Amino acid sequence: MRISELSRRAGVAVSTVKYYQREGLIPDGERSAPNQVDYDERHVERVRLIRALLETGGLSVSAATEVIRVLDAEDASLAEAFAVAQHAMAVTGLQAPASGARERVERIARARGWAFTADNPGIDAAARALEGLAAIGFDAPETYLAAYADAAAATARVDLDALAELGDPDRVAELMVVGTVLGDPLFAGLRRIAHQDATHRLFPAAGAPAADPQEDS
Repeated sequence: MRISELSRRAGVAVSTVKYYQREGLIPDGERSAPNQVDYDERHVERVRLIRALLETGGLSVSAATEVIRVLDAEDASLAEAFAVAQHAMAVTGLQAPASGARERVERIARARGWAFTADNPGIDAAARALEGLAAIGFDAPETYLAAYADAAAATARVDLDALAELGDPDRVAELMVVGTVLGDPLFAGLRRIAHQDATHRLFPAAGAPAADPQEDS
């Protein structure tokens, strides 16, 4: 297919496809004539993947490049793919959280028997969240933090169950990476909907959206 068809199939502008090419995010097409390059289904899938990583996942081009590199590496392990995806999502340039907040996050993870490394970017992310809550006068109790940890564990199990159903190692690696990146906005989006529902139920107010009459049937 020509680049115009690739653009249409992938749902992006031709200029976007060319930008991805310049950044080395998608492989070159096959030159069939001096002024003609052909693309195939692999290019469509790759453009869709890059779009998801950049637009939905919010990764930078450099972070997406690292993710693609590990996906394309034949000898990369699933553990390496997962680590690259996790670090690609980490926000750089932020001040390190206090040791006390980190220790609290690590303590609740160890209490659940989780296996993790000290450089997991999730530790700092969670520790910063705890510091932010403390800054507005909310010292999150253990029950609060435990509930979040349990929800995270349940979500992680669902993610891994989805991987276990795939037989193709390449598909497993791709879903692990993309699921890691896109799982955060998916969870955040559902949590916001649940927040609105819980607020409506616990703090009803005039003008609040009505509950679905079928939900309790």
